[in-house]
Amino acid sequence: MSLRVCIAGATGWVGRDLVRAVAAADDMRLVGAVARASAGQDIGTIVGTGALGVQIAAKVEDALRDQIDVLVDYTKPLAVKAHTLGAIAAGVNVVIGTSGLAAADFAEIDAAARSQGVGVIAAGNFSLTATLMQRFALMAAALIPDVEVIDYAGASKPDVPSGTARELAERLGEVRAGEPTALPAASLHGPRETRGAAIGGIPVHSLRAPGYVLSCEAIFGLPDERLSIRHDAGNGAGPYVGGTLLAIRRVKGRIGLTRGLDSLLFGDAR
Repeated sequence: MSLRVCIAGATGWVGRDLVRAVAAADDMRLVGAVARASAGQDIGTIVGTGALGVQIAAKVEDALRDQIDVLVDYTKPLAVKAHTLGAIAAGVNVVIGTSGLAAADFAEIDAAARSQGVGVIAAGNFSLTATLMQRFALMAAALIPDVEVIDYAGASKPDVPSGTARELAERLGEVRAGEPTALPAASLHGPRETRGAAIGGIPVHSLRAPGYVLSCEAIFGLPDERLSIRHDAGNGAGPYVGGTLLAIRRVKGRIGLTRGLDSLLFGDAR
């Protein structure tokens, strides 16, 4: 039986490619799409596939009135938590591709999903190469305690850090081998903000400037040597589609929150 999928943010950067991919998949059926500005139109005419018989809803709560197996959210940082909790309350599984959620938000989502007996899969980045970057960084952090993260994005990205960098920092903090040797920020002279924000105990520095799409770099230091592990994204959304499709296929039947595409590909790297 085909998975019934609804995509929130269906006319966005990733959403458009994802609509086309879900519509073409043999084991999925696109039954809903959400995009406020295009509400009432057929999503197929917006993304260039020709009419798909799926009318765009203005709000997620409107789309949830239909029979849905999986809601995929690629919307906005300020909206994704409410969308996810609303879907969970309706007994719908969720795949989260939107950034901006913090550890406390994920804890609340996990608790809600467990209470309703549904699954949620969230990843800061659904691309294969970004997933490998995170996995390699986690391997390094188990041996090297001094690590910091630099998060690069275009000037218009509103959330800091990116979901990729936030997820990476939180997970690095869980596996890091011992305490870093760098002086704590409280003991420094000058503006402490220059040392970045501590996420999971890991300093994270967000750069926002024209010329960048999305990049994330973990920098490790040992005496007389340094290791950098970096991922750079291009302008296209294609790399995120394959990982999202995998999450859609895997989320039904899970209970609670699963974080990171690597958990699906390799098991729990932590």
